[in-house]
Amino acid sequence: QVHLVESGGGSVQAGGSLRLSCAGSGYTNSKNCVGWFRQAPGKGRDGVAFIESTGHTSYADSVKGRFTISKDNAKNTLYLQMNSLKPEDTAMYICVSELVDGSCGGEGFFRYWGQGTQVTVSS
Repeated sequence: QVHLVESGGGSVQAGGSLRLSCAGSGYTNSKNCVGWFRQAPGKGRDGVAFIESTGHTSYADSVKGRFTISKDNAKNTLYLQMNSLKPEDTAMYICVSELVDGSCGGEGFFRYWGQGTQVTVSS
């Protein structure tokens, strides 16, 4: 059974930073594609950042230069460092693993999804 558990969310003021973690069990994230989506209240789910087994990363335009995705294969943990946070970054952040169709990014289809961790940025 595969489980993804996110942590590190919280409430911060604009300009602040948070580091999200996603611990995986029952699989290894050294393969395939892993990443983060986010969903704001009343809005659809959007891809935020993704990292492939090669180490290649991709980001949504709205977070480029502010967010950094990384992973520790030995710990089976995915990270998202978020700096210079803005109120529009407020959302539930959800980690995903194992791309089953499409490309490694927000348009891809993933087999495993976490429950999410809430990030709230106040102005």
